[in-house]
Amino acid sequence: MSFLSLVFANPMMLAALVALPAIWWLLRLTPPRPVTEAFPPLRILATVLKREETPSKSPWWLTLLRMLMAAAVILAISDPVLNPRANTLSANGPLVLFVDNSWATAPDWERRVNTIDALLADAESRDVPVSIVFTADREHNAVPTSPDDARNRLAAAAPQPLSPDRKAAFTALATALQETPPGTIAFISDGVASGENDVMADLASLSPGELRLIGGNPEAVAITASTNEADAMSISVSRLDTAGARVLPLTAYDIRGRAIASGTVSFNAGEGTARGAITAPFELRNDFSRIGIDGQATAGATYLLDDGFRRRRVALLSGEARDQSQPLLSPLYYINRALAPFADLVQPNEADLAVAIPELLSQKPSMLIMADIGRLPDETYGPLGQWIENGGTLIRFAGPRLAAAPAEDPLVPVTLRQGERALGGALSWAEPQPLADYPAQSPFAGMPKPEGILVKRQVLAEPTADLSSRTWASLADGTPLVTTKTQGSGRIILFHVSAEATWSNLPISGAFVEMLRRSVQMSRSGGVASEGAPNGQTLAPYRLLNADGVLVGETARARPLEPRAGATPVADAEHPPGLYGSEEGFTALNLLAANAELMPVNTEGLSLAYTSEPLLGAETVSLKPALFAIALTLALVDTLVVLFMAGTFSRVRLSRAAAAAAILAAFSVATLVPDVSHADDSKPGDENILSRLDKTHLAYVVTGEADVDRISERGLAGLTDFLTYRTTLEPGPPVGLDISRDELSLYSIIYWPISANAAMPSPQAISRVDAYMRAGGTVLFDTRDQFNSLSGSAATSQNAERLQAILADLDIPPLEPVPTDNVLTKSFYLLSSFPGRYTGSPLWIEAHPDNGAEDAGRPARTGDGVSPIMITGNDLAGAWAIDGNGAPLLPTVPPDEMQREYAFRAGVNIMMYMLTGNYKADQVHIPALLERLGQ
Repeated sequence: MSFLSLVFANPMMLAALVALPAIWWLLRLTPPRPVTEAFPPLRILATVLKREETPSKSPWWLTLLRMLMAAAVILAISDPVLNPRANTLSANGPLVLFVDNSWATAPDWERRVNTIDALLADAESRDVPVSIVFTADREHNAVPTSPDDARNRLAAAAPQPLSPDRKAAFTALATALQETPPGTIAFISDGVASGENDVMADLASLSPGELRLIGGNPEAVAITASTNEADAMSISVSRLDTAGARVLPLTAYDIRGRAIASGTVSFNAGEGTARGAITAPFELRNDFSRIGIDGQATAGATYLLDDGFRRRRVALLSGEARDQSQPLLSPLYYINRALAPFADLVQPNEADLAVAIPELLSQKPSMLIMADIGRLPDETYGPLGQWIENGGTLIRFAGPRLAAAPAEDPLVPVTLRQGERALGGALSWAEPQPLADYPAQSPFAGMPKPEGILVKRQVLAEPTADLSSRTWASLADGTPLVTTKTQGSGRIILFHVSAEATWSNLPISGAFVEMLRRSVQMSRSGGVASEGAPNGQTLAPYRLLNADGVLVGETARARPLEPRAGATPVADAEHPPGLYGSEEGFTALNLLAANAELMPVNTEGLSLAYTSEPLLGAETVSLKPALFAIALTLALVDTLVVLFMAGTFSRVRLSRAAAAAAILAAFSVATLVPDVSHADDSKPGDENILSRLDKTHLAYVVTGEADVDRISERGLAGLTDFLTYRTTLEPGPPVGLDISRDELSLYSIIYWPISANAAMPSPQAISRVDAYMRAGGTVLFDTRDQFNSLSGSAATSQNAERLQAILADLDIPPLEPVPTDNVLTKSFYLLSSFPGRYTGSPLWIEAHPDNGAEDAGRPARTGDGVSPIMITGNDLAGAWAIDGNGAPLLPTVPPDEMQREYAFRAGVNIMMYMLTGNYKADQVHIPALLERLGQ
């Protein structure tokens, strides 16, 4: 612990304090107070013969005031210094600063800079060269230089989101010193061992004059692993200081940085590692993008998640028709029950495999499970093989059909013997076989040893040289139970038993659930494209983690990541922790290896004694200016006291009337003149906020074109009346918005009529709209020209081109036309389209992952499924617009009053969708909806 200390730069000046008693006597006397005499002559004559008087003594408190002033001057001249530092650097060689600038130094980096700067000042005063090296930097320049150059390098240094590479730094240091013994080695450490734990011994081997260990970070904690388990997200955390019990709060954030779940991790006294959990529904855990420890802003306390932690889409395909009367005999029954909590399951609508397989692949599943399918249609092998090459995972289960299939099937991982092997029974000498321990290279390794599982039938693999390396599970007699093969970016997995309980009791065991869950977690999230990337494609850095645990877009110094089968990427200087890939899909690279432990730097068995010091707590401060300021203040107080005692203030009097008049005039001016200094404190549009909080208001963007704005205002007025008459919602009058200044968050939806003749919004206005959409608002863009500019057509209208220019500056999600089963089609009315004055343009909304988006890991909206953007060209406001008598202002094209009625209903559905979200998507509404449909 660092304590404050005080020294005097000129201690001889303290001898002047002995003169304070003499000053006491000199300051005792003050001039007599002047007496005010009356004019009458007799009074003057009476006082002429007044006896001589000596001056009166000064009051004790005034003398004490002057004594304090004199003492302050004497102490100021002696120059006291608070928190002084003693310069004890060895002058027998250069000063070596071996500095950790790893992730653990981010919280107290400024204190480390102050400590190093103080050491550089000591070296400068002794004219000692300095060798400074930063252990987390990619390049090391340890050649001794001047303190000024070292200070410049210190100013350019910063904490890195990496573990220190002390071996490389020490090698550079030893090479630069060229066997010259350093005078002082100061190891400014983060306190955490990084792989090698003998850096102190290496530094001692340089034979310095003295060795100092400065700093450390006992509060360092790091997240080392995370697993998306069945009911919670499990997080492994390691800490450096294990002295006492400690509870750390955990927070999970989505892709937009919003906290969406929390949990805790608890350490017992003496424990360096612990496991915590964030309990949340699986759907919510799918939205986790990163996990952080509250109050620990470091790269180690931040754990990034990628597609590997998200829910998969699994397609199920069976070789026989499903028997609803005997579900326990269905090949897909146990698979469905095992995977339902972990994955989105889809099944084909057609029994014809030639139709069913393309149908399933079109939904871009991560995994395809085929239960007892032997022969496939010839035309399906090509698409299936390409799908696997692009990253798909195919799991096959044996059965009578697969056992009878040809041996040269390309979609099995091993060569199979035709027919099955029966274990047990009257015609077999073999007994049913239990499972053996899982191999170390298997993803099932670490699971409890399976007990009570017996296999009575199986398909056998032909023995090959690599059969053992392809085996994930086997029976006690050594025959394979689960085999695998890598094909391109994907994988083929074969269970050598059936998916129902006729060949073994494995499907009705807990081990079966865990096997499938681990296999699903290994598959690629978000599905695969029909034409994938070439094998071995590198992943460019997309977002990188800085030392404070924040994702940034500065990726220039990072090299692309090259994933290799069977190898786990490790964060280093060339591949800092972060996200590698693109917005369509990325891989998370975290700082620490899975289940790593934080250990302190080893200082045992050194050949040289060392001293341990804390970081510099405060800078050296001279008290001279403060003491002079105190002395000056006391002098001013003394002057005022003397003037008061001399009666100076009693002769300077101001009439009460004049004072009252001055005060009254000042008050009048203050009330009449506006307060200009605070005129700019209010935000634009504040005067209208209170008047718009009483009711829901429909809002539109004011374009500056009178005709367009009039139709927008009358259109929203017509929709407001329709909502009032047909629903329980009673909105207030529509509001025109200036998006550059008005508060947008008061409105759930904003109608924006696009006009190519209107002025282009400023970047600041676009930024405000983007922030509004991120905060949960929705903007309905209407090009009003019936032109479908998002359908891929090469031709565009002028309004569509203006819309594209506006959207180019907005961070919008992928879009799709409103699906037939979307909430928008049933939020109030049952609709199949969303017409306005025109009917030719679809209504575009945010594409939902379940609707076929290629990347389920893209930034997804969690605000009850409400899309932040809608786009149409049907001129909705034109269809809604009414005059003062309620008559339509504009005709529909073609003229059809039912089209106008459906346009109003579309407006009602949009408003109910905005106000209720995915409420109508709940399954509880299906019976009522089917009843209304007449089904």
